[in-house]
Amino acid sequence: MKNSFIYKLTSIICVFALVLTVFVGCLDGDSKNAVYPAAYGSYGADFARELAESYPFRKAFTEQEREAGEMIKSELEELGLTVEVQSFTNAEGASSQNYIVNIPGQGFLAVDDDGNYNTIKKTIVIGAHYDSFFAQEEIPEGYTYDGIDDNASGVGCLMTIASQISNYNNLGFDVELVFFGAGSIQAGSIYYYNSLTNAETSSVECMFCIDGIYAGDKLYANAGLNSLDLSQKYQMRRKLYQVYDVVYDNPLYSGYEFSLYYNECGIIADLNGDGIEDVYREVSIRVSDHTVFDNAGVPVVYFDSYDYFFDEISKMKETKNLNLQEFGGQVGGTLIDSSTVLDPIFVTTTDGLQITDAEGETLSATSEPTVVDRLQVRINCLAYSILETLEKGSDYGITFEEYDALMQQTSNRVTTTPSDDEDEVEG
Repeated sequence: MKNSFIYKLTSIICVFALVLTVFVGCLDGDSKNAVYPAAYGSYGADFARELAESYPFRKAFTEQEREAGEMIKSELEELGLTVEVQSFTNAEGASSQNYIVNIPGQGFLAVDDDGNYNTIKKTIVIGAHYDSFFAQEEIPEGYTYDGIDDNASGVGCLMTIASQISNYNNLGFDVELVFFGAGSIQAGSIYYYNSLTNAETSSVECMFCIDGIYAGDKLYANAGLNSLDLSQKYQMRRKLYQVYDVVYDNPLYSGYEFSLYYNECGIIADLNGDGIEDVYREVSIRVSDHTVFDNAGVPVVYFDSYDYFFDEISKMKETKNLNLQEFGGQVGGTLIDSSTVLDPIFVTTTDGLQITDAEGETLSATSEPTVVDRLQVRINCLAYSILETLEKGSDYGITFEEYDALMQQTSNRVTTTPSDDEDEVEG
């Protein structure tokens, strides 16, 4: 990092990461042996801040966007991943790029109409756009815009997933990580979706979209508007519920005070323009890279930091924070979307750190001053939640390991009947 604040921040975060590593080792009892969830250090937050600082004016189809994409490609290759570059142009002939990493899975076993098991392929697409909203010439004097929230934060989370997914060796899903260009106008995601064959689109079980996750008051997971059709509501929201299960089943709140919210505002309105009144719950009408998938009937989970707790849709905004009201509580897509503005507010120092397990028992504690970085916490915990959701498998088949366990369980069932020469025992 180039400025002094980031230097100080990085050094203190390293201490925080070290503290986290201390308690992930062996404590008394087998239950204390596991690595603490989402203990990924500052990697994702560091990358997000470096991207924002290095290329703050990475507006769609600009030179800085191209350079930002090259930075992402280089980092993915440093992680040992193969990167496909997908180029596309706008009406004026300017180009942008999607950067795609394909991680093959083992596939799943599904029963056909004859009762036989066959291998099927299912894909999960996880995407985030890396462009920002403004070009350099659009920034008035006095602003330090760099797009840290929208969407360097989402890129940092996706990069964390890229760095950790090799630890998940038995995934059935083919996973595609997509860093979308021109995401502020959804050009990259539309081009990517339209490039898929019919077989490829049919194999997509869900699309996870990571939008700005830093500045908003709460972090939400939303289903697509396609789930408003009551006949397919559960089918379209299964992965949404699985993400929440991961958050509920792991000590992410007790360890990091991380929460993932439903939109439960309950406003009655025609949300998808079909003339039918809907309940504004578990979905969002915000548009992002998931929208083309949603419109095509693909299940989606859309992550954003926002505040949906209002009684009118027009009043909804990202934050009620009094320090961030210059643009009516909006941060992403405004001139205050800046590390210089947000980091002093959301990187705080506590008197000490106490980590507890799901039962509230203290795993580790320190009285030393500790930095709590909202960006790092949200990036790591959301990356962990998505990765663990992948492990839950497909809604349409079982993994080979699950099949082997099922066969073993079946073979262990022994039915015994009394033999003919057994003596009869009187009651």
